[in-house]
Amino acid sequence: MKEAIYVLDFGSQYSHLITRRIRELGVYAELVPPNFPVKKLKNVRGVVLSGGPQNLSERNALRVSKAIFKLGRPILGICYGMQLTAFELGGKVKAGRTREYGPTKIRVRKSPIFRGLKPAQMTWMSHGDQVTELPKGFEMIASSPSCQYAAMADEKRRTYGLQFHPEVIHTVNGAKILKNFLDITGAKKTWELRGFLEKTVADRQAQRNRGDKKFLPGFPLSQPLPPGARKGKKGIPLPRRTFR
Repeated sequence: MKEAIYVLDFGSQYSHLITRRIRELGVYAELVPPNFPVKKLKNVRGVVLSGGPQNLSERNALRVSKAIFKLGRPILGICYGMQLTAFELGGKVKAGRTREYGPTKIRVRKSPIFRGLKPAQMTWMSHGDQVTELPKGFEMIASSPSCQYAAMADEKRRTYGLQFHPEVIHTVNGAKILKNFLDITGAKKTWELRGFLEKTVADRQAQRNRGDKKFLPGFPLSQPLPPGARKGKKGIPLPRRTFR
């Protein structure tokens, strides 16, 4: 079992931020495309479905394989990821009467994902569509004045959906919610930036010693840095910041 969380990227401006927040909690997270091989998802601790700008009513809306929900891995759907989870499992998603954007108060119910939180919570919403009917096996665990299902859970399958964004600082206890999900996955805190950099440097040096011209994570050995790239303290190339 790989001590990691894979974040499926559906195009949200916050997708990179989700992986960053999880890493800040000491667990390795990796951003992967929606069509990432399902068999590889089976070997990680958990899966997150990010938000995205599309609506499920659109013909070209990004989808996910239903097989993901049969892997037995804990799953967390955020915003569009929640809607997609509900839709793929038999629920219904429609345009809400009121679009929620910005700070939004919700009421949460007892659930492992909300462990340690008070009933009233301040979150950040950004959606037009919303879940209007839950899939079989799910229950409502949070609501807002304009969104009946602000969060849902199938505790037996360890599958959760949040209509709000826990990764942004405007969701006051967002880090706590993400930590609770990591606790549910059982992921161990084995990741830290320093260790990652040291391993990358060691791998790079080993390839240089072998005369290996293959690409390393980031940039090739034999080519100059691309425009906008910068070097870290130990001389390894670091990519441009892409967080928004």
